[in-house]
Amino acid sequence: MPHDAAISALRTLLGDRLATSDSHLDQHAQNEAYYAQALPDAVAYPETTAEVAEIVRICNTHDCPITAFAAASSLEGQHLAIHGGISLDMNRMNQVLAINAEDLNCVVQPGITREALNTDLRATGLFFPIDPGANASIGGMAATRASGTTAVRYGTMRENVLALEAVMADGSIIRTGSQARKSATGYDLTHLLVGSEGTLGILTEVTLRLQGQPEAVRAATCRFDSIEDAVNCVIVTIQSGIPMARIELVDEMMVRGFNLQANAGLPEKPHLFLEFHGSPAAVTEQAANFAEIAEDFGVTGFVHAEKPEDRNRLWAMRHGAHYATQALEPGKRTLSTDVCVPISKLAEAVTSAQQKSRALGLTCSIVGHVGDGNFHCGVRVDPDDPQALKIVKGFVNDLNDMALALGGTVSGEHGIGIGKQAYMAREHGPALAFMRAIKTAYDPKNILNPGKLLPPGNM
Repeated sequence: MPHDAAISALRTLLGDRLATSDSHLDQHAQNEAYYAQALPDAVAYPETTAEVAEIVRICNTHDCPITAFAAASSLEGQHLAIHGGISLDMNRMNQVLAINAEDLNCVVQPGITREALNTDLRATGLFFPIDPGANASIGGMAATRASGTTAVRYGTMRENVLALEAVMADGSIIRTGSQARKSATGYDLTHLLVGSEGTLGILTEVTLRLQGQPEAVRAATCRFDSIEDAVNCVIVTIQSGIPMARIELVDEMMVRGFNLQANAGLPEKPHLFLEFHGSPAAVTEQAANFAEIAEDFGVTGFVHAEKPEDRNRLWAMRHGAHYATQALEPGKRTLSTDVCVPISKLAEAVTSAQQKSRALGLTCSIVGHVGDGNFHCGVRVDPDDPQALKIVKGFVNDLNDMALALGGTVSGEHGIGIGKQAYMAREHGPALAFMRAIKTAYDPKNILNPGKLLPPGNM
């Protein structure tokens, strides 16, 4: 093995919490997307920040790559050890360390999932609102700057991370930010690490902003004759200032997937999935204001869900979109990609994506957190068919170029990972050189998640 010295030293440190068996390696080589397996040389299971620091020091000494791993729900392969080395499994660091209810924040370890955190918070009357769909780990959500269905109301991880503890490439432990809601002291290292995909440091504690549980919650679905009508309804709703908690688009292909997987029984037309938060009176007013706008776009089939079990069933179906897409064409994999555009350009972008995918004969579902201009295309493909893969990647390339031409970004949520590095120079231009300089300064040996985020070149 090329990293025998590092593995030997780590075994001395961790004992049986350093695994090299085929079952452990295989588990950490999988992904939800279409990427090939990427086997690490070993899997480390730390339990404390001090252990993470010592693991990183050992890896730095022996020039051994190290890639953080937790829920493995990323769709751009950020957790894959594509250069071997150590997969750093953070799942044992999964505790809530403090809940500061008066200050509306909490401190957690990175391995805790968002669902487990909200279970712990339930008795406090507070909740953590960021909901990317998958039951992702908080550390992974911070590292990829996740957002999701509630971002239109509560923002993304960028707005909801107040402070971090992180282990840097030489094993140093630093703290960034504080529990204060703002600061004007020095460089904002917190939000440099948020979204860095594990390439600048390993997150070991995260301080999160919390919200009060809303007094009333109402969810609903409705449908439209065309995707253009649905999206234009969203645009007017957002421009009208209605404080939507969630406003999600699913196109007719995605509805077909829901019907196949979950026997949803929905008419195969574009739908919006909605949620309103606030006082009972405010929720009623928001729902009425939305319905008035939607009528101008030919809305039909309003179905409301006020009971928690009905709302949970609705959002479980929406969160299962990745798996419902699999039902559309069994035996293939899903290339899932996302872009984000200014809200005024959303209808143009979504309709163009749908028309292009149909013209190419692709099985492509479209779902979107459209309240903030972000939508996803899930394309079924056989990764062992070079011609089919070429067509799908051509579609993704055109989608990304369109997003940039409309003043948007090639990813509003999934991040860069392995799959979108080729677009970094197109989007960032000369700024990419400064990103490389930051990476070199933070990680001169390039041991932290090498091969991710930055395209091949001078690191």
